[in-house]
Amino acid sequence: MKKDAILHIPLSNYAYGLDETHMVFRLRAARGDLKSCVFYYGDRAYPQNPVVFTKQEMTLTAKEELFDYFEIEIETSYTRVCYYFQLDDGKETVFYASDLFVKELPLERSEFYQLPFNHPADTAKIPQWIKEAVVYNIFPDSFATREKYISLKGLKKPWEEQICESKNGGTLRGILENLDYIKNLGVTCLYLNPIFAAGAYHKYDVLDYFHVDPCFGTNEDFKGLVETCHANGMKIIIDGVFNHCSWNFFAFDDVVENGEKSRYKDWFYRLSYPVMRPRDPEEIPGYDCFAYVRTMPKLNTANQEVQEYFCKVCDYWIREFGIDGWRLDVANEVNHDFWRAFRRAAKSANPDCVLIGEVWESAPIWLQGDQFDSTMNYDFRKNCREFFAVNQLDSYAFDSRVTQMLMRYIKTMAYGQLNLLDSHDVPRFYSHCNGDINRMKLAVAFQMTFIGAPSIFYGDEKGFLGTLEEEYRQPMRWEDSEDEMKDFYVRLIALRNKNSALRLGNYRTVKAERGSGLYIYERYDEHQRITVSLNASDRSEKVPITGKESILFGEDITNGMLKPWGLSIYSTDYSL
Repeated sequence: MKKDAILHIPLSNYAYGLDETHMVFRLRAARGDLKSCVFYYGDRAYPQNPVVFTKQEMTLTAKEELFDYFEIEIETSYTRVCYYFQLDDGKETVFYASDLFVKELPLERSEFYQLPFNHPADTAKIPQWIKEAVVYNIFPDSFATREKYISLKGLKKPWEEQICESKNGGTLRGILENLDYIKNLGVTCLYLNPIFAAGAYHKYDVLDYFHVDPCFGTNEDFKGLVETCHANGMKIIIDGVFNHCSWNFFAFDDVVENGEKSRYKDWFYRLSYPVMRPRDPEEIPGYDCFAYVRTMPKLNTANQEVQEYFCKVCDYWIREFGIDGWRLDVANEVNHDFWRAFRRAAKSANPDCVLIGEVWESAPIWLQGDQFDSTMNYDFRKNCREFFAVNQLDSYAFDSRVTQMLMRYIKTMAYGQLNLLDSHDVPRFYSHCNGDINRMKLAVAFQMTFIGAPSIFYGDEKGFLGTLEEEYRQPMRWEDSEDEMKDFYVRLIALRNKNSALRLGNYRTVKAERGSGLYIYERYDEHQRITVSLNASDRSEKVPITGKESILFGEDITNGMLKPWGLSIYSTDYSL
């Protein structure tokens, strides 16, 4: 038995409560090593000795290149659970408890694994709607036309003399006027990059957190957009930039003016006095900022006043305008207590508000139920790029990546992940595909049928290309009559919206072999089973069929072969 590969972590994504009566337990082992994994659990507060244990066989639910994952979901009235595992590799049988491998069970209940109390307050819950959402991400500057520069006239000092930049002229009214286009895609949620008053065209250097940027319109324009979205059954999420602000933000302006006497000096990190705004963009400023961008000083989010200020910002936009969530910029650089306070403010204003953190790496510490409901799943994009776009992975390696994405979080959180192929920060995925529409289609098909909320960056549906910032943030091409990609999106989104198994169902790999580009997986629930076959290769591949399949989308594979770069989505006529 390869004991060095075996892993279980109590009170983590390996052991947690789903609700008051359901718990999930996982165990990792070397791939192909264990013949069986049996789970034993009992009431750790049982009034007599020894504790009476219930036995249940665990299921091998996922595999990656090095590891197997066994999982079980139990339903129990016990609130306090002690448990252990019985492992068998065909050569020996051992008990695994408290990270020890033993031939005989411990004498005392404290020596087993513990889930001390399945407290409802600690159960990770996310809004149901984000699990079922299809998100459309808009970079506001790139969606309409207006004059290039607009003064911030009418806003309070010190900003009234500032100039607000608009590069492509997008406005909130432009979004509103094209809301039917977005709705007709089948989208259920709109996500806007920053809309607050700011200096640069991208609006990540915020001047005023309580006003819409004049380049985009007014607060009333935004309220009208939110109301129209809701009237059309759509949610709306906005970008919250709280890691840093503009160097013309009122608090930083006061620090520049008053130095160490400023009452806001503790709102920022590592100030060198006197605080100067460097004219040279290459000069390292005498204060911490976003990366080394001198125009965006970093906020001290551990400061109580800063927390209170931004909790008011959070409350204002939820209560006064009815937004349905926040995407939170540079979330991994902000201290955890800030996000806990922000979450309390958001959920107090609207319990169904969703919080999505911009975390590019694995994010379990933020997804325990006390901070975010979701993160932007950049690993999804990376893995799709390596498999579908540039063919650096075979289906076996790709499936390992998929398993890692599913196993790293509590199951609840996996269903809320924002699965993106593109954003305002990365080259267009279609460019990685070298404009090969078949490769792009396979990636989109996976995006629309995988666990999590698919996020479309504006223009993806029109086949936008671009590797430089000005290219991948280019203006929307409304005159573009190319409909093949758009129609593909519309049909796949409709399929997802129609079939609950594609939104909320379980996931199981059917076929993923070394050296092959054929990847087959199932999404299933108690009502239906849907199989997806994706052939990311230049040769036809044989697909296992039973003759009971009904094609829902893509190629007919009744002859048993799927053509190169083809896809097929079908349902099977039998009950689970």
